[in-house]
Amino acid sequence: MAIDDSIKAKYEAVIGLEVHAQMLTKSKAYSNDINEYGASPNTQVSVVTLGHPGTLPVMNKKTIEYAVKLGIACGCTIAPEQYFARKNYFYPDLPKGYQITQDKTPICTGGSIIIRDENQEEKSIRLTRIHMEEDAGKSIHDVDVYDTLVDLNRAGTPLLEIVTEPDIASSTEAYNYLTEVRKLLRYLEICDGNMEEGSMRCDANISVRLKGEKAFGTKVEVKNMNSIRNVQRAIEFEISRQIEAIENGQPLTQETRAFDALKGITISMRTKEAANDYRYFPEPDLQPITVNEAYIQSVEKTMPALPRVLFEKYTKVYGLSSYDAYNLTDSKGIALYYEELIAFTSNYKAAANWMMGDVKSYLNEFGVEIDQFPITPQRLSGLVTLIEQGKVSTSMASQRIFPEMLNSEAEAIQIAEQLNLIQDSSEDSLKAFIIEVFNNHPNEVERFKNGEKQLTGFFMGQLMKVSKGKADPKTSNSLLRQMLEEL
Repeated sequence: MAIDDSIKAKYEAVIGLEVHAQMLTKSKAYSNDINEYGASPNTQVSVVTLGHPGTLPVMNKKTIEYAVKLGIACGCTIAPEQYFARKNYFYPDLPKGYQITQDKTPICTGGSIIIRDENQEEKSIRLTRIHMEEDAGKSIHDVDVYDTLVDLNRAGTPLLEIVTEPDIASSTEAYNYLTEVRKLLRYLEICDGNMEEGSMRCDANISVRLKGEKAFGTKVEVKNMNSIRNVQRAIEFEISRQIEAIENGQPLTQETRAFDALKGITISMRTKEAANDYRYFPEPDLQPITVNEAYIQSVEKTMPALPRVLFEKYTKVYGLSSYDAYNLTDSKGIALYYEELIAFTSNYKAAANWMMGDVKSYLNEFGVEIDQFPITPQRLSGLVTLIEQGKVSTSMASQRIFPEMLNSEAEAIQIAEQLNLIQDSSEDSLKAFIIEVFNNHPNEVERFKNGEKQLTGFFMGQLMKVSKGKADPKTSNSLLRQMLEEL
């Protein structure tokens, strides 16, 4: 949808996101049914999941712990007393005819998540609430030509719903927000964040208004997006669609729309329900929850260092660039490996370079995670130290020693000695190599004497050749320049 940029510039988008994160508990929210992705359809169900008369829900305590963890990480207020509610609506994949959720007393309120805006400046996205609820089953429309099939394995799966204030102003900010949320969920090991499997899902509430207006425009909710990139695409389309409608004098309707990823458009599904349509009332079969300060503190003690804390440490204490720090904290596994690595070396920049260079190249090439990387942090630190001490060059370390370390348990120093790669920094040895280079290339020596100073690089290359890469580059370069000036 093409809208002239000058017209777009008159408007601003107002976006709020609702993220549903499936919790990585062993059992479901209110029953002991297995909570696991990928099982055969309708094999992880029981009379509780199927909503048989007379069955009663039982609270999964792990869901409370996970909710408290996320609340602490986001700086939320944890409600000391909560009760559950029934949200009534009909879907074919919701056997009970209602969803157990939290309405008036969400477990977490307030808080925020820090993102980067389009100018790479920090921006705080305020959270309205985080609450616990259960998922519905899954309707499958693309297997049978004539009928919709229902898989109830997902019914009753525990969810955390994370709702923002309308603080997001662009599709890029939405993308960055979802990336940060997924990273946080993975660090806390609450949710695997795999949107393509449906374990993290996002609904986007989007409206536009003329810049300077205080009142919100007509809000549209977009569902059915299975990747962070598709959320971004759907928002971009919807902003253009709404602006075009307003410019053409067409009314906008508060509705729910689906995103067609193949066509890159949103499609109307139904008019948006109001809260009173759900007929919320207190869940009579679950007792209220009490979360005291002692419990919150006990949960906090089990939490890992979070990505933002590590980012601050890497940039402000270790002096790494923002780029390096973002890459190192992007994955919890990478961050933990780096943390262990720098316990054995204080050369933080060199350690970061190895992580983002050779280590990540190996992970990408073989499609494995860092916990399957064959070199321990302590062994890799030995390679960093060898270079730091000038015993081997960075190129030799990368090209010869690192590959050998991948296929053995030997230390870097052992491999360097076995392959005869220890650099020679002896001045007498280096002088002998330099004289050999001069003797082998008398024409170039004469040209250098006549003013072709750029030949210094040529002589250095020949020096590394005759020394078979063993000449210490730093010492060699200094000595070579000295001997060239004495010619």
